[in-house]
Amino acid sequence: MGMTDAWLLPVLPAGAFAVLVLFGPYLPRRGDWLAIAAIFASFVLTFPIIADLTSALAEHGEEFVGAANSIPWLEVPGNLELRLGVHVDAITVVMLVVGSFVALMVQVYSLSYMRGDSRYGWYYAAMSLFAASMLALVLADNFLLLYFAWELVGLCSYLLIGHYSHLRSAAEAAKKAFITTRLGDVGLLIAIILLWRDTGTFGIQEVIAAAQAGEIRTEVLTASVVLLLLGAMGKSAQFPFHVWLPDAMEGPTPVSALIHAATMVVAGVYLVARTLPLFELVAGGPELVLAIGLFTAFLSAFLGLVMTDIKRVIAYSTINSLGLMFVALGVGAPAAAMLYLFTHAFFKALLFLGAGSVIHATERQDVNQLGGLWSKMPLTGVTFAVGAFSMAGLPFLAGFWAKDEILVGALENRVAFSFLLLSLPVTAMYMTRLFILTFLGQAREPEVAKHAHDAPLAMSVPLALLALLTLVTGLVVFDQVGRALGFPGGIGELIFLGEPEVFHFDTGVAAASSELVALGIIAGWFAWAVRPELPQRAAQAFRPIHAMLVNKYYLDDFYQAIIDRVVLAGSRVLAWFDRNVVNDTGVDGSALTTGFMGYLLKFQQTGKLPNYALAMVIGVVALALVAFTLKT
Repeated sequence: MGMTDAWLLPVLPAGAFAVLVLFGPYLPRRGDWLAIAAIFASFVLTFPIIADLTSALAEHGEEFVGAANSIPWLEVPGNLELRLGVHVDAITVVMLVVGSFVALMVQVYSLSYMRGDSRYGWYYAAMSLFAASMLALVLADNFLLLYFAWELVGLCSYLLIGHYSHLRSAAEAAKKAFITTRLGDVGLLIAIILLWRDTGTFGIQEVIAAAQAGEIRTEVLTASVVLLLLGAMGKSAQFPFHVWLPDAMEGPTPVSALIHAATMVVAGVYLVARTLPLFELVAGGPELVLAIGLFTAFLSAFLGLVMTDIKRVIAYSTINSLGLMFVALGVGAPAAAMLYLFTHAFFKALLFLGAGSVIHATERQDVNQLGGLWSKMPLTGVTFAVGAFSMAGLPFLAGFWAKDEILVGALENRVAFSFLLLSLPVTAMYMTRLFILTFLGQAREPEVAKHAHDAPLAMSVPLALLALLTLVTGLVVFDQVGRALGFPGGIGELIFLGEPEVFHFDTGVAAASSELVALGIIAGWFAWAVRPELPQRAAQAFRPIHAMLVNKYYLDDFYQAIIDRVVLAGSRVLAWFDRNVVNDTGVDGSALTTGFMGYLLKFQQTGKLPNYALAMVIGVVALALVAFTLKT
């Protein structure tokens, strides 16, 4: 088993999906064990792939660009050749580890969380297809296969967000996610077609090589890069497409963990990271990625301060994190972006599964109804704290190392660096607020807290493992740790543009970020633990700003107004035109005209010989007159 055999990883959960759909109702426990076994096998198979990668790096060093394996699919001689294949390099391996492990933890966790669900078997089938789609997406060696997997990821998110389809809110959230991301997907499809027209290939590495050789027209490359970014923005919930992500919380909590940590939302980050050489060739391309990521990160940071739904607070923290990843890509630091993606997968899955443990125990997810759960749920409390403070960037958790790498990468861009620093205390404040309101203080509903209990074993084990990884995964930034794992060095020597980057710890940046994070934690503690009346006073004093944040900058209202007054109004005009002009006049009109002419002609068919003889005589006379007229 090596890198060229990586195609097996998505095949296993895809096979589990097929079996569960066809025979799930007849299998013991609706086949949940089969889904877990399939994703477990995929996770285990990542280790020989990693071993093969380390061997290739040791042999070829910086010259190693990845291993590929493809087969012919469709060929039109002289015009088109389509192949299906995989491409494995360091970026791919990071995504494989993240996707397979988090999917495994989520499915194990779901054994208890989803027990008794009326669509239990279908849930595991959809989860298997979701994992298979994401693994296929990151392994794809060509844009066509990537787009196919990309759309499957969107389909699975629609199915799983709308799992509780009997609830209108869940059905609406699923549609919102699907339609919003489809806007970006159209851009991605157009970009793929444009690149194919200029290069004659769908191969990602071939397209990048052609672009670097100057074989793609400048205007085509520029348009393609913008459209690629549009697709990434939709999937990774960047402004202005971010509105679907908080509503996606209507799905089961384990689904939220998988979407936010390892599948859908990181697909856009992966796409930009994979095609970053194309962005580097376009004037203003990296700057556009940076601007979008920075605006998204800063915009979302303040919303966590006012949201009361425990899952929505975490959702906005995801948008913030995704913005940071785009910032790292925009400043040309793909290693920092992938490091943050890697660590974020574990602490974000930990936060969502911790929130699920709270919801499972209390049947509440509004933090104003919680509180005082620390003594009742110590394991959940400890693991949730690890995830929350890693998200905040507290030294020396995984999030700290990842955020600091992004800050170091943005150091030369003063505007970006300044805005990133400003967002640090805000993030620390809302994560501290979330932890205090959920676990500390007095129970706001004593009856709820009285019956609260810690997570069962199937839920506790994933929480503990994810907490452990949240503590240690950031250390892969160190060259010594990378070499101990068999790699040439830290993550900067595996994922890079131009040349490898040896890790240097910037004490100034680390000190500044740590001070700001500490300031945010202290401010959060003071506001929600020591003086809990302060947030209410601030909300009253700054009522317009508070209302704007509670209403999410009124963006949902703005979009709904556009839909109601522009999209639906335009649709009504088009519907009228289609019915009255195209259908009734163009289609039905020709049919009615033909019918009417037949109706008139039928009166000429009398069945009487004298009438026909008279018609013949009239015809002969008419022809004679015409001939005589023409002759004279």
